Amino acid sequence: MTYCVGLQLDRGLVFLSDTRTNAGVDNISTYRKMHTWEVPGERTMMLMTAGNLATTQSVVSLLEERNLHPSDRDPTILSAPTMFQAARLVGQTLKDVIQQQRGGGPEAAAPTTFNATMIFGGQIKGGPTRLYMVYPEGNFVEAQRDTPFFQIGETKYGRPILVRAYDPDMDFARAIKLLMVSFDSTIRANLSVSTPLDLQVYETDSLKLGLTRRVEDTDADWRAVSDGWSDALRTAFDSLPDVTLDEGRD
Repeated sequence: MTYCVGLQLDRGLVFLSDTRTNAGVDNISTYRKMHTWEVPGERTMMLMTAGNLATTQSVVSLLEERNLHPSDRDPTILSAPTMFQAARLVGQTLKDVIQQQRGGGPEAAAPTTFNATMIFGGQIKGGPTRLYMVYPEGNFVEAQRDTPFFQIGETKYGRPILVRAYDPDMDFARAIKLLMVSFDSTIRANLSVSTPLDLQVYETDSLKLGLTRRVEDTDADWRAVSDGWSDALRTAFDSLPDVTLDEGRD
């Protein structure tokens, strides 16, 4: 399993992904799920992946090959005129890979065996910052004011804090803290998600990658947020009124 979040702010985008991949409790590995491309001053793009590892690695490799050989593999995400067109290419590549890996005939793999979901975002010069959720079928949806973030992988444990504390006007430091709390809640509830985490920040109109950071379990900021959140929850719990145990109370 995995957990990735892409957050859209007034000032840009923040991405955070874990790195754990497992095929059972005794087969755990670490793989990077954050991928970036940039042409400084012209475009910057980020992609996070969740799902079948063979599928996601194939999609990223195909996108990379197109970028390296644009003359015979056009279009590429580095030549797409808009983020919408780049998202279409990512979606079509994902769909094609899944179809190829499933094969055909009566013994073809189940539809979900090779599925993957992706979060794709960035900016191309002359256009706005965009954030998309890309589905296995190749289609995608775009983040809007009412839906300012996307999650993939193990989403349920980290969602409540995002819904309650998100503010489109928050600065990057506060947004990173919010995502760290969301990840801490997920990691504590699910062994299939774990550090190290990959962090990527993009500031609107900068057209270059911003803060890039690998967050280990011993990272000072991560430990402060994780321990502080636990203490804050216990304090909040203790401050709540006790439940009345009077059997006669309605």
